[in-house]
Amino acid sequence: MTTEPETRNWLELPLDVTASILSRLGAIEILNSAQNVCSLWRKICKDPLMWRSIDMHNLGDVWDMEYDPEKMCVHAVDRSCGLLVDINLEYFGSDELLIHIADRSSRLKRLRLVSCYNISDEGLKEAALKLPFLEELEISYCSISKDALETIGRCCPHLKSLKFNVQGCRRFHLESDDEALAIAQTMPELRHLQLFGNKLTNDGLQVILDGCPHLESLDLRQCFNVNLGGNLEKRCVERIKNLQRPYDSTHDYEFDAEVFDTGSSYEDYPSGISDIDLMSDDYDDYFEFSGASDFSDYDDEYVLFD
Repeated sequence: MTTEPETRNWLELPLDVTASILSRLGAIEILNSAQNVCSLWRKICKDPLMWRSIDMHNLGDVWDMEYDPEKMCVHAVDRSCGLLVDINLEYFGSDELLIHIADRSSRLKRLRLVSCYNISDEGLKEAALKLPFLEELEISYCSISKDALETIGRCCPHLKSLKFNVQGCRRFHLESDDEALAIAQTMPELRHLQLFGNKLTNDGLQVILDGCPHLESLDLRQCFNVNLGGNLEKRCVERIKNLQRPYDSTHDYEFDAEVFDTGSSYEDYPSGISDIDLMSDDYDDYFEFSGASDFSDYDDEYVLFD
């Protein structure tokens, strides 16, 4: 006699267990799918505690989505009712969205911006004024300058971790310590710093070591203007517990680590073009994509969340 395998009724799980399972989904999956499964899951998904952390990751295909990621993010932030402490935005976003997040999430501790082409210095600076408890910040492949970094450093005194990453570039040989100076002068409490692909020089590194005495980890991969050796390398090794050098392996780096390499000079490009602009293989297509300042021309219907 064979017995039927026992089936589990997921609705009988304790609420805290169900909430823990659902919390492992991204915000997009929760709003588009999970909350529509049943009334119990919908109730759980409306609990502000479910939205202390909001992960809006995607693969950059925002124009093919059946929803407006910016409106979805606004809805998720509003559901948090001020409890939000951690948010991740990838491949979308605007100054208006970032300021909306800051207005409603004054206790935010972690902010991650990846390829958010339409977030400007001005938007980030205005948001930073409202985020005094920020501890961890990542800005990867965004058009953000030293001016915004200075404001962040002044307005976010508890900042412990900064990732400020761009596409590595070997053949321009541009040198700039502006960002290194901004970090050193305004972020003395940093413990962790990642500057993947930065144009800083040995002088900029010296300034960071002077201005950030508590550094425990420092990632300088693809910072090809830094030449570690002699006293500078000795100082880094003695001070930094986890040091990654310019030519160290990038196997564990989550983004494309291909080095931007061209025979053209930087002066051949229009003024104001940043590293994120130059990382595109097709210069014209990039600007066609990034030219829109919002999603007002997005014609497809999006999911209604309420």
